[in-house]
Amino acid sequence: MAEEGENKAESGGKNPLLTVVLILNVIMMGGIAFLQLQTHKKLTSQPSMQDVVKAEMKKVSGEDDEKSETGEAKEQSGKLFPLDGFTANLAQGDGPRRFIRLNAVLKLSSDAKEEEYKARKPQIRDAIISILNSKRPQDLLKGQGKEYLKEEIKSSINTFLVEGKVLDVYYVGFQVN
Repeated sequence: MAEEGENKAESGGKNPLLTVVLILNVIMMGGIAFLQLQTHKKLTSQPSMQDVVKAEMKKVSGEDDEKSETGEAKEQSGKLFPLDGFTANLAQGDGPRRFIRLNAVLKLSSDAKEEEYKARKPQIRDAIISILNSKRPQDLLKGQGKEYLKEEIKSSINTFLVEGKVLDVYYVGFQVN
């Protein structure tokens, strides 16, 4: 009996299988950390949705061409078209169901035709409601979020307007409940 206890004490101190498993575990954790780092670098190098929308809006509106020699943007003339009020549900967050009430006016370029605007009014309203339904309250309550919403509305409407384009969106009423 005394010999069995001595053998267990001697063999229990160093188990080569346990050492190999431990080394493999450390190597695999290092590999996973490396892959996560590479994925993070790749995701941060891609432009965000806001950057893409801003770049597209600059390209569409020709903002670079509108700069005067002094470096200031000159005011573009356009036609103002009021939109009917919107009441739309916001995307569900952690809290209670929230909604937005929005009254806005579109500033269209001077070459825009009122007939096209009137004909496409249901399409414009649908695009704006779809955008509003995808927003969370915390996205809209920030100043930058409101500006980003304007850019999204402009780019969305400009995709289907044939003559003229939306130059700006003005909020007449903006309420998040």
